[in-house]
Amino acid sequence: QTNAVGSSTLSSTLKMVVSEKDGRGFGSGVFGGLYRGYGITLMREVPFAFIQFPMYERFKIEWEKMQGHDTSPLQAATCGSFAGGIAGAVTTPLDVIKTRLMLGSDKAGVPYKGARDVVERLVNEEGSSVLLKGLQPRVMWISI
Repeated sequence: QTNAVGSSTLSSTLKMVVSEKDGRGFGSGVFGGLYRGYGITLMREVPFAFIQFPMYERFKIEWEKMQGHDTSPLQAATCGSFAGGIAGAVTTPLDVIKTRLMLGSDKAGVPYKGARDVVERLVNEEGSSVLLKGLQPRVMWISI
């Protein structure tokens, strides 16, 4: 946001973000734009966790069955990496929605009204494939 509004320092950017009181974010009357996207972040993280952790445990169980003893820390980390990558891929559309909501408005400066508005406008203006933007770097980053 620093470049978008011409703020040149961290403190001026923080003042600008806190001064945003559009009513769209969690506690926006008190915290301004600091918590914009908080709700959708939870809506992304909860499904991610529900996908990742059971897969991680299942991968470990299957690996242990295959080798006949407990997995090593490196093997467990590998299971977590694969599980996280799959969960990251599945939840990428939620991440795209979260990012757009946190930006607050589209490239023309028209504010988003909520998650449904983001989805409708993205699909209508850019096509449904936009919901998978950033899939490869997201999966790679989570899998590392």
